[in-house]
Amino acid sequence: MRKHAIIDLKLHGGKAPPWLVARMKKLAKPILGIIVEKYGTLELLRRLGDPLWFQALSYVLGYDWDSSGVTTVTSGVLREVLSPDLGVMMAGGKGKRSLRTPNDIVLIGKKFGFSTCKISELIRASRLVAKVDNAVLQDEHQIYHHAFFVDKHGNWIAIQQGMCVRLKTARRYHWVSDGLESFVVDPHTIIGEIKLPFVMNMATRKSVGAQKISLDVVREGVSQVKKDYNELLRTVKRNLSLDYFFGSEMSRQSRPIDPIYIKILPRRVNWDALEKAYEIQPRSYEELIEIRGLGPGTIRALALIAELIYNAEVSWVDPIRYTYAHGGKDGVPYPVNVKRMEKVADFLIAILEEIKLGKKDKEQMLRRLSKLVPR
Repeated sequence: MRKHAIIDLKLHGGKAPPWLVARMKKLAKPILGIIVEKYGTLELLRRLGDPLWFQALSYVLGYDWDSSGVTTVTSGVLREVLSPDLGVMMAGGKGKRSLRTPNDIVLIGKKFGFSTCKISELIRASRLVAKVDNAVLQDEHQIYHHAFFVDKHGNWIAIQQGMCVRLKTARRYHWVSDGLESFVVDPHTIIGEIKLPFVMNMATRKSVGAQKISLDVVREGVSQVKKDYNELLRTVKRNLSLDYFFGSEMSRQSRPIDPIYIKILPRRVNWDALEKAYEIQPRSYEELIEIRGLGPGTIRALALIAELIYNAEVSWVDPIRYTYAHGGKDGVPYPVNVKRMEKVADFLIAILEEIKLGKKDKEQMLRRLSKLVPR
């Protein structure tokens, strides 16, 4: 099962009309209720954690396939429909609402009778998920939506969305707690249409060496980081001279420095956060990135120090995969995962057959679903 997946969406503005939201709530409640009754709360979380299933659910409820509003509107509907009686609740939301996630988790924890330790664990998971997608993976998409779903047993999933103003795109990030082993080593399966040419991904096995060096440098103290950072600046400047552009090789490195580095050098490093990190002496990269104030610029500075000063490997490849929703039947430009689509559709069709709705409502829902998977 995918533990974390991302899907690209078109960035659309505006709000969903009240009549549509009301109808989505009416239809969503029996669908979710039947799933919990037949399969349990964990299965519902697993389904919501699957980006294709979430997209199909939104489609059935009446929302557009390719709009960024799928995430925000459908999550808002789920927030209203999910309840303690159902055994699943949602924290957070869009914009300022996302900042209230820790308080929401506390309230959810009290409703479900969780211990203080369990509530703290859930808040930590919520913060780590946000930090990884906003700073450890640097893909130009700024997180503005954070929905954190928790069931009565303490299982959780997170659905986040980030926007890129330059490209006018949104990416949705799905996390599933069940079976998740690490927040910073290959938690991603990214699905979308736009593959960016330059993405820093420190949350991958290829960057584990750079993670370790980042941690070691920080634990040696701020003076060491400053020394390495100044050497980094000199190295980049020295190797971006005119001689480089005429084919000369670096004097200290086995490979040339790409001119793109001059654009990605962080303009600001949070030395106070690094001082705090030195005092804490984090034992792992996860603990390091948890430190408040250690943002994208500082994480990138440490990654560049690891790569250019200590020759550690950092992944600069966008881990995105083309979406299975827009491929061609002949495999051009990429094959469609038709079997998986059909399984998603069959599951929802079975659920719809059990819902006590009017014939017209069911026909409309099945018609929308058929657009997803032509039969």
